Amino acid sequence: MAATEFLTLLLVALGGFFFLAGTVGLLRFPDVYTRLHALTKADNLGLGLIVVGLALQAESWFVVGKLLLIWVLVLISGASVAHLIAHGALARGIRPWLR
Repeated sequence: MAATEFLTLLLVALGGFFFLAGTVGLLRFPDVYTRLHALTKADNLGLGLIVVGLALQAESWFVVGKLLLIWVLVLISGASVAHLIAHGALARGIRPWLR
């Protein structure tokens, strides 16, 4: 196995691990705000690792550019949606969890 293939496999596996960690955070954390935090942080990092891993296997810079554009669009949309959900929860009177 070539070094590039091994690095791709490692990055994609790490990305999958972060997606799994975000899902566990979604299921385990006590309130909407901490769940949003876990989900957006872990998913953004997981997708970034997967994009970098796939970019190593890309045949042209055009494909790498498309992968990076997808990642940037997901970053922007994820942050926007998380903000809207948190703002809606706050407007409904859902207070942040305090220990």
